[in-house]
Parts: sequence; C-alpha cells; structure tokens
Amino acid sequence: MKIFITGNMGYVGPAVIRRLRTAFPGAFLHGYDNGYFAHCLTNVRALPECALDQQSFGDVRGIDAAMLRGYDAVIHLAAVSNDPMGNRFAAVTKAINQDASVAIARMASDAGVRNFVFASSCSVYGVAEGGPRKEDDPLNPVTAYAASKIGTEQGLAELDSGMVITCLRFATACGMSPRLRLDLVLNDFVACALSQQKITVLSDGTPWRPLIDTADMARAMEWAAIRPAEQGGRFLTINAGCNAANYQVRDLAEAVAKAVPGTSVSINTDAPADSRSYQVDFSRYAELAPDHQPRMSLGQSIGQLIEGLTGMGFADPDFRNSPLIRLHVLQDHIGQGRLSEDLRWQPNI
Repeated sequence: MKIFITGNMGYVGPAVIRRLRTAFPGAFLHGYDNGYFAHCLTNVRALPECALDQQSFGDVRGIDAAMLRGYDAVIHLAAVSNDPMGNRFAAVTKAINQDASVAIARMASDAGVRNFVFASSCSVYGVAEGGPRKEDDPLNPVTAYAASKIGTEQGLAELDSGMVITCLRFATACGMSPRLRLDLVLNDFVACALSQQKITVLSDGTPWRPLIDTADMARAMEWAAIRPAEQGGRFLTINAGCNAANYQVRDLAEAVAKAVPGTSVSINTDAPADSRSYQVDFSRYAELAPDHQPRMSLGQSIGQLIEGLTGMGFADPDFRNSPLIRLHVLQDHIGQGRLSEDLRWQPNI
C-alpha cells in the first residue's frame, strides 16, 4: 500500500504518520509539505518524519501531478489551518484550502488513486441552534476558513470520478503533538492554567464545541484511507468525532482547572455572542466506522497536554504572542522576508 500525505508537518500530521505506520507497517508513506511550521517542534527527541519512507517539500498550489501516480490513497491535510489565519490571508486561504485541494483531488483521480481523504471541519456549521448538527443540515460559515472547507466539499462532490472520496468534518482538534499549537480552545486553557494558574475565557462560556484528540483524528483518516465505496457511498461527507464530546466552553475550562490544582476560571459574562457555537451529531460516523471510534477521553487529552507542556518547561504567560500560535509564525516569516504576502517562499530564505 502507498499513501501520499499532504501537510504532514503541521499539528495533526505527526499523529497521522504514527497511526498509519502502526496500522500498515509495510506501507510506503510519503509526506508532502511546504515547511511553514517544520521547525515548530515541541518536546520531541526525533523528527516525526523519520517514520516516513519519503518526505518531499513543495507548495500544494503547484504540485506535480506525476507525484501521485502509483498511490492507493491521498490524505489531504494541507491548509491555512484556522480562523485567525484565514481572516488575515483570506484570498490565500481560498487558493490553498479550496482551489488547490480540488485540483489535487482531480490529479489523484486521473492518476488512478483509489481513496481521497479530505480533512474538513465542523466549523462549517458556524452558529447553529436547535440541537446537534447532522451532515445534511444547513451550513452557516462565518469565516474564510469555514467557507473554504465548504467550497472544497462542493468541488469534490462535483468530480466525475470513480475515486472514493471522504470529507471528514472534524470536531475541534485538541491534544499534545510534536508540533503543538496553542491556538485551540482546550490547548489554550491548559497553557493558561500552567503559566498563569488562571483560565481567562474570552466568551461568556456558553458556546458549544465538539472536541477530538489528534490521535483520534488519525484513526478516522486511517478508516477513510481504506473505506470501500459500499461503506457510505463513493462520495461521503461525515462528521468525525463522538456525541459524548460535545462540550460548552465553560465546562472545558472547569475540567482543566480541576486537573491543575490552584487554577481559577474567569469568564467574560459581558462578551458579545461567539461567532462559533454548535453541537454536532456524530451518529453516522459511529455507524459506518465502529472500529475507528474516538478513544481519547477529555481527561486523557488534558493529562497529555499537561505532561507535554511540563516536559518542555513551558511557563510563558504571554504564549498567545509566541510561536506556539500559528498566525505568529507566518507573520514572522513575512516580517523576516522569508515568505511573501501570498505565502510563497522567497529566494533569500
């Protein structure tokens, strides 16, 4: 088996590599990444990419179609990966997250790839009232990032192809990683607790967020990489997570405070309505992928974050302005002349 993984040198990629290497020990695993965050290693003793058979560097906006020949599956992670970055780089977000994604899927189909896995997001539901959202419910994108995910799903659905395509609408990512991000709600709360012994909730605490650990995201991608068309259809959009992991933000803060004794919680009760609040129904995923259901509990994700951050000597109360926030990494690249405003590497890198 040969698997091509784009965007593997980010936050989620190392977990995907680890899972695929365990599930398919004899597989040929090939990573492809632009390297924006390759240097953002956290508490590791070896490069996660050492588990790959090949690592290539390049921009998904200019990938060579010939690279995809002979592969059984493509797992497409590469993206401008959150709302703040999407807002700062709106045009680039569409070019990378949507246009390049559909183009790569078309190349993969032409190359005879059997399975294409797209990492989508439950953020497509935006602000959603009236109970947990199902895959066929109306969408309400409120950011460039969410809009790019919907645009890609629509583009993939329109492909005239026999390739099995799975769009995994992931819950909000969380958990420790060899390339940790702290611009995610649970990770942010753990960092606040460890560095300040105080969690500051920027909303009024009522918004809903479903969570999924990176290890469980990797389990979903393993399933999608080998999913037969008979299991859900040739084209499938599916919420990836579990019903028990729908939380209100204030409950996440309290869970972290309990795990880090001495931590207080401050909630901004006067905050304006959050731009994202949604519960999600993951029943379809439970039905179609019973052997790949999430296994990491909230407590386990918090515990691994505490262990990982403590192990790297983390104690920065100003971490929201640090390289552990992905937007700051891109801004530093641009400020130092390494990247252009359209996020292309410059000759003087």
